[in-house]
Amino acid sequence: MADNGEQYEASASALGYIFQFAKALHICIEQWMRGGTEWNVAVEAADDIEIHQGSDRRLIQLKQRAEGVRMTDLSEDLWKTLRIWAEAAKAGRITLAETKLFLLTTAELPEGSAAFYLQPRGSQHRDEGSALRLLREARKASKATKGSLPKCFEAFDDLELGDRPLQRSLLARVEVLGGTQDITEVRTALKGLAAFAVGHAAAKAFLARLEGWFYDRVIEQMQTPGGNPVTGIQFDEMLSELQRQFRHDNLPIDDDIYAMASDLSQPSDKNFVRQLGLIGAGDERVGLAVRDYVRAFTQRSRWSAENLLRAGELGKYERKLVEEWQSRFAEMAEELGPEATEEEKKKEARLIYRWVDREARFPIRAGCDEVFVTKGSYHMLADELRVGWHPDFSARLIALLEPTTAS
Repeated sequence: MADNGEQYEASASALGYIFQFAKALHICIEQWMRGGTEWNVAVEAADDIEIHQGSDRRLIQLKQRAEGVRMTDLSEDLWKTLRIWAEAAKAGRITLAETKLFLLTTAELPEGSAAFYLQPRGSQHRDEGSALRLLREARKASKATKGSLPKCFEAFDDLELGDRPLQRSLLARVEVLGGTQDITEVRTALKGLAAFAVGHAAAKAFLARLEGWFYDRVIEQMQTPGGNPVTGIQFDEMLSELQRQFRHDNLPIDDDIYAMASDLSQPSDKNFVRQLGLIGAGDERVGLAVRDYVRAFTQRSRWSAENLLRAGELGKYERKLVEEWQSRFAEMAEELGPEATEEEKKKEARLIYRWVDREARFPIRAGCDEVFVTKGSYHMLADELRVGWHPDFSARLIALLEPTTAS
């Protein structure tokens, strides 16, 4: 079992990845809102987050620290970041003239510190010369011989070796932003952007789906050597599709719902399965019915749990389904008459079920026209004995379900 220190390190590492994913998504939404799709974003590629837009390349390091932490001239966060960039520049993995380097930290930047003087261009405090002087002085004053700092100092010193000293060139590309949003604040910002996209009522459900797609997409990128980043075109297509699903006249259909396949080991104790048994439906058709039932039940349950349905909407929808069935069932009963044989009853009942299976298409909302919603909802009604296929379904199933009494 891991000790408390190991558990803390694991939690911090996991939170760091969540922070990266959330911030990368936040950046994608901001890029999308500015317009244009000629950009891409990668996580854990050349840096925590990497952004390309035309010839512009931005590398971002993220540092999340407890409230009150200050980024001093000997801060490991600062020096570790400089080491990463120094080694990349020295090895030619980044071209400084074409790359902007950003360090985003939740820590404070003490006035007069190196990080303070590396605030973004346009800041009245930016002074690359003072920042370089302070870093060199801190490096000389440090007594560190263990830990990460000595290697960071070495990487920074190496920039001055050779014909082209690069320390000043590196700092000219660096921008440090202090007091930035932590994971909680980024999540709050994401919820606000989601509310802007689809309204407050659907914001949580919308964001959950967008995050699910984005995180899966980033994991795919990270798991593949040289994996493809999230492109502006992909993001625009996904966000636009989600917005379409969350329109007033639509409801979202989740991708994993489609993965629910036919189950030929159907639950025989369900009334809707017994109903199909009464009309002699084969195993394959019963399996398809179970699939539609499970899909509709699962999706409808999510809509309800996420408060995506309007008050009374499901009840109104089910009443419509029942009323559409009633007229056809009544017509069947008239056609059969009281003297109909069992075979005649089954034949007509199969026609009613064929109508449900092939023709009944009643969208719960105008834009949500997935077939399984109608068919699965009919099976849910059949399970409650509110609709049926065999002319005598109600009497037969009620008798079957009544407990037997001892004579």
